[in-house]
Amino acid sequence: MRAPRVAAIGVLLLSSFLFNSSSAFAISSRSSSMSAISTSTSVSATDSSKADLTYVSKPASDASDQINHPVKYPRTLYPDLEPTKSGLLDVGDGHQLYWEECGNPNGVPAIFLHGGPGAGCDARSRTFFDPDFYRIVVYDQRGSGRSIPNASDDLKGSLIGNTTPNLVSDIEQIRNELGIEKWGVVLGGSWGSTLALAYAQAHPDRCKCLMLRGVFLFGPDEVDYLFSSGGTFGQNPAAWESYCQYIEDTSPDWSRERSNLLGAYWSRLQSDNVATREAAAAAFVGYELSISKTFIDPSIIEKYLGTPSVLIPFAVMEVHYMINAGFMKRGQLLDNVQCMADHHHCVSIAHGRGDYVCQPQAAWRLAKALKQAGCPEEDVELEFVSGAGHSDSEPGLADAMVRATDRFRDVLK
Repeated sequence: MRAPRVAAIGVLLLSSFLFNSSSAFAISSRSSSMSAISTSTSVSATDSSKADLTYVSKPASDASDQINHPVKYPRTLYPDLEPTKSGLLDVGDGHQLYWEECGNPNGVPAIFLHGGPGAGCDARSRTFFDPDFYRIVVYDQRGSGRSIPNASDDLKGSLIGNTTPNLVSDIEQIRNELGIEKWGVVLGGSWGSTLALAYAQAHPDRCKCLMLRGVFLFGPDEVDYLFSSGGTFGQNPAAWESYCQYIEDTSPDWSRERSNLLGAYWSRLQSDNVATREAAAAAFVGYELSISKTFIDPSIIEKYLGTPSVLIPFAVMEVHYMINAGFMKRGQLLDNVQCMADHHHCVSIAHGRGDYVCQPQAAWRLAKALKQAGCPEEDVELEFVSGAGHSDSEPGLADAMVRATDRFRDVLK
């Protein structure tokens, strides 16, 4: 068996693409005020191109056709609903964040934090909450989705002030702009779980419950496993080799770049050549999508790798955060759990048993740290979901996430 190519740890971060067939969005207004914005449920013709699948590994077989006929779980997502309000919020550094709200305007505030960084939100993001109980807020983080600038339009502009502390501050600006005293629920998956924890620890008095999916603590071991040492080779050797092969095939000095794959991807993502940027993004994102679900739908990979406004922000933002150590102190999220216990936060964690992107050990360590800090057993729930990988589009994870937000209703009444 061919051994994995080993690269030294590059720095810290990880992400999750919201791997589903939901909508991309079109901005109808780009004013700096909280202007109304309309959404579209399809990728526009001008925003799609032929997907580059050169370095995307072949998915495993699906003889039972789970892609089209997934196993049924007790809970599914709430029905689709349209935003009742939307707009752009100027948060400084040249960034305007797209936000929207739906559900009960007088309900308990809940906010959805997407993965990536850079993945953006979609119509599914609204459907993890009971719309009769919650006032649901969804937004696109700096440089992604419908926020301005999008990294595919203005790479340099999208990176200005794009740091974890500023993203935490952005959540506070959204809360203040919408007149919200306190978030009842902060829901985040993958990178969204990282950001949710960073926010809860920076502003523990401004949230009560956290729903975390696919926990990522930004530990060097987590990043090393995923992007540097070939940890995923053990589960999906073809995906790991394809991730490395792109750099080897385009490298002027493979002996040097093989020891810093993240830096090698970053140099190509910043290239002045559009084709080089898009090829690097396709190889990088294609790798993650190839290991994100138990059952991989090739048509979904092709769709998103052919949509530059999704593809470029995902790749650029993720590598940007990795090579800058996530803009956090090493071990910060575990070291600071005491304030969460002191403020009586309720935390529900759903993690796929077969998650190859964010290892289950991160969820285990977080749950143990919270309890050790003094959180009561009943306030910390950890559920490992059998048959599930990393994506919130997998039915087992969606079931666990909806059950968690439903349970929180009793806490928040």
